[in-house]
Amino acid sequence: MASLFSLDELHEAREIVGAVFAPTHQYCWPLLQRRCGIEVWVKHENHTPTGAFKARGGLVYMHGLKQRDALPRGLITATRGNHGQSIPFAAGRYDVPVTVVVPEGNSKEKNKAMQAWGANLIVHGSDFDVARVESQRMAEEQGLTFAPSFHPDLVRGVATYAYELLTGVPNLHTVYVPIGMGSGVCAVATVRDLLGLDTRVVGVVSTAAPAYALSFEAGRVVETNDARTFVDGVACRVPDPGALEIIRAGVERIVQVSDDQVAEAIRALYEDTHNVAEGAGAAALAALLKDLEMAGEARFAGRPVAVIQTGGNIDSTVLAEVLSGHTPQA
Repeated sequence: MASLFSLDELHEAREIVGAVFAPTHQYCWPLLQRRCGIEVWVKHENHTPTGAFKARGGLVYMHGLKQRDALPRGLITATRGNHGQSIPFAAGRYDVPVTVVVPEGNSKEKNKAMQAWGANLIVHGSDFDVARVESQRMAEEQGLTFAPSFHPDLVRGVATYAYELLTGVPNLHTVYVPIGMGSGVCAVATVRDLLGLDTRVVGVVSTAAPAYALSFEAGRVVETNDARTFVDGVACRVPDPGALEIIRAGVERIVQVSDDQVAEAIRALYEDTHNVAEGAGAAALAALLKDLEMAGEARFAGRPVAVIQTGGNIDSTVLAEVLSGHTPQA
């Protein structure tokens, strides 16, 4: 299948993102390496201005609208939090107002952050997919432009972190990437191919929100009735068909992790690196630890692996519960 973007287009995205913030670092933490028994690198996307990797996509998405002379009078989107920060973060640079629809019970601190970036926040529905449908209805009703969670410009922006990682750490065997709507994992797979590397890409979902894993196995979009997990960044019921096509072509496999395993990974990241991870930000490490428990170090043939810490936007009350040894209830 054709690539979403070229290497030249990726370099353009790097210039767009680089004009706003510097590349994030990847570190090989000794305590985490000791825990895993292998060389493991953490890509710290929790260190962007919005505390998550999505900031990159928003900047490139808005730049694309400007280039096409298509800046709207208003944008609307749906989110569990990080996409909903990235869009107003970027749109504010063009004085474009943004409305964000979130589901009931969404992260209070993510909600506050979205509003701090200038978003008009609306609470609607029981989960992300219900909020998404409502935001699309409101877009049509009010003449707003709907900003999806998966779009070629979003993926191209997110791909800048993949380029930083894959050029910064040579000979990576595997990169573990959490899957929400798919921009991150599609970005890593696309950049891997553009660079001509043999690095394997493994997607990660929650056992409580397995829609992408089920769709990957079935070869078609499989919707689920529920996505009740405290790992809000991967709480998807309805996969994007375009993302699924790229995932099936470029991802080796998808690992499902439980809420307990994610909570343990949050504790591990805090103890070993003193970095705070939200649920989705720890899901990649949870999958690596699960693979190591099931298949051991030999799976990686003595080569380094990487996990994407996609964000650190976790409510303080949830973090306190996790660090006390408990798993939050969704």
